[in-house]
Amino acid sequence: MNFAIIVAAGRGSRAGAGRAKQFREISGIPVIIHTLRRFERCETVGESVVVLPDDSREEFLALARGYGLRKPARAVAGGETRAESVLRGLEAIGDADGVVAVHDGVRPFVTPEEIDRTVREAEEYGAAVLATPASDTIKEAEGGAVLRTLERARLWHAQTPQCFRVELLRRAYAQPGALAAQVTDDSLLVERLGAAVRVVEGGAHNFKLTTPRDFALAEILLSSRQ
Repeated sequence: MNFAIIVAAGRGSRAGAGRAKQFREISGIPVIIHTLRRFERCETVGESVVVLPDDSREEFLALARGYGLRKPARAVAGGETRAESVLRGLEAIGDADGVVAVHDGVRPFVTPEEIDRTVREAEEYGAAVLATPASDTIKEAEGGAVLRTLERARLWHAQTPQCFRVELLRRAYAQPGALAAQVTDDSLLVERLGAAVRVVEGGAHNFKLTTPRDFALAEILLSSRQ
């Protein structure tokens, strides 16, 4: 069986509104529920572990029951860094095999089809990330001055889910420094092992809700779809 780790342990202070952004509502439904509904409809993931602030787990479990979600099996407390939160989710899976899909809890617009494509790529190759091709010219700069212009055709914006064979991600998180605050991307740790990571093309709709502007855009998107 394949698993998902839904990382939702942040406090989301930049989003405003005085509460953790994963529990803020869009069109009357909490963001984390929107996200998990996408995983409910995908074919390749059988069970989810949701990583949350320790004091939010009971609130989440009540929400999950109220919305009739089937796949969230466990709610575990997150750590001080994103990487530590992912590791706690990985530990909750135990000795299981298969593929694990790590996804940001505040990316509610990922499609079930995108999840399935990324999981299947990881089943075949070991590791895969959902990403979008860079559409803007990217400059590398230092001290206010441009050092060079990067070749746009080779650049991608990494999203989630990022999917890995469970054994591979365990080895990645066993490396020294894996839990450092600057580790914000699971595929980086897998790359450090020398393993190849495949890119699966996704869409710009799969953005992460971070600022009040993101939430305003999310409301517009949901209203237009409804």
